[in-house]
Amino acid sequence: MSTVLKLGIVVFAVAVLMTPSVAFAAEGESTSLIYLGGAFGAGLVILGAGMGIGKIGAAAVESMSRQPEVADSIQTAMIIAAALIEGATFFGLIVCMLFND
Repeated sequence: MSTVLKLGIVVFAVAVLMTPSVAFAAEGESTSLIYLGGAFGAGLVILGAGMGIGKIGAAAVESMSRQPEVADSIQTAMIIAAALIEGATFFGLIVCMLFND
């Protein structure tokens, strides 16, 4: 992925996630932008977690195939890292759900 494309994705994500603060400022207006921002944020959280756990799994399987004698310690480290990623993901999802209320 090129640097320009990555920068464009980050700018788009920041712009969409900033829209709920504008919607909060308008009294009596529709709050559909708030729900859209929370849903988009939750989607980004899940995508990031999926990519992170996928990379961990791929690297662990590759390293286990290169050194089968240390497969147990690699598997343990992989499970701990995946659990940490899932914990951060759940925190992000909770923040996105609180954003909608």
